[in-house]
Amino acid sequence: MSTALVFVETLDGKIADITYELLDLARRVTGDGGTVTALAVMPAGLTSELGAADRVLWADNPDNCYLPESLGKTLAQAIDQVSPDLVLVGNTAVGMDVATYAASRAGCSTIASVQKVEPAGQGWQVESVILGGKMVATAEVTELTILQVLAGAGDAERGHVQGNPTVETITAAEAAATVYEGLAMPDSTDVDITKQDILVSIGRGIGDKDNIEVVEELAEALGAVVSASRPVIDAGWLPKSRQVGKSGKKVKPKVYLALGISGAPEHLEGMRDADCIIAVNTDPKAPIFDVAHYGIVEDILELVPALTEKVKGA
Repeated sequence: MSTALVFVETLDGKIADITYELLDLARRVTGDGGTVTALAVMPAGLTSELGAADRVLWADNPDNCYLPESLGKTLAQAIDQVSPDLVLVGNTAVGMDVATYAASRAGCSTIASVQKVEPAGQGWQVESVILGGKMVATAEVTELTILQVLAGAGDAERGHVQGNPTVETITAAEAAATVYEGLAMPDSTDVDITKQDILVSIGRGIGDKDNIEVVEELAEALGAVVSASRPVIDAGWLPKSRQVGKSGKKVKPKVYLALGISGAPEHLEGMRDADCIIAVNTDPKAPIFDVAHYGIVEDILELVPALTEKVKGA
């Protein structure tokens, strides 16, 4: 029988979807008779949302403080207490902070950008993506390892089960070198890209800020909103509220038109659940085509004006 420890990630007092995916994955890879324990440092009243776990180690966090040092130490302590065979953490900004800190404290390995975990022999076969998703590395894990798992590896609906797991109250480790000052949310006056039916998303392939106007014309014709991958946001061409991906927002529109986006794992994490993904890129080997329902190898600056004309004329 195998034992898995799942790190529960929260944001603004709510359990993040990645946690439910991890719980589903943990139940699957531990198999019949396996045990799943969840480590939750969060406000009171949320443990019933973790019904997919057999046991919850809960530490109160009434102010929703995010202190990687404290969380990393607490995860390391939980590893020592539970002695799991496998530890699952989200491959998110929070998860990467916590996993690396905990691994150093617990004296174990950690693998990032994990997209698949399957039982194999006396352990697990783990697939992780590297080089921006252009390569897949496979590892046989037979010793304690913290896996930083990408969104999509588990099913959030199956993992979000109401229940009454055994709850054990613990005390979170103190942070000696960091102080929590507060949570700064993006400007809420902009459109909410998570509520749009159609998103026209741009990446590095847009080339220049002045070219965004061409895409905005297409979005207007489609009744859509323009969103973007991180490079466009980092360049200051669009506000942070328009960012799709791990460090941005997770979206599930009916149609996601990806223009000039290569498809790094961090971006795919935020949009792979869209009903229909249409990708346009000059590189036929771009990872975005691996998740797209339809793909076009073309220069977006040549295609978009022609497509806008067709839409307006329809």
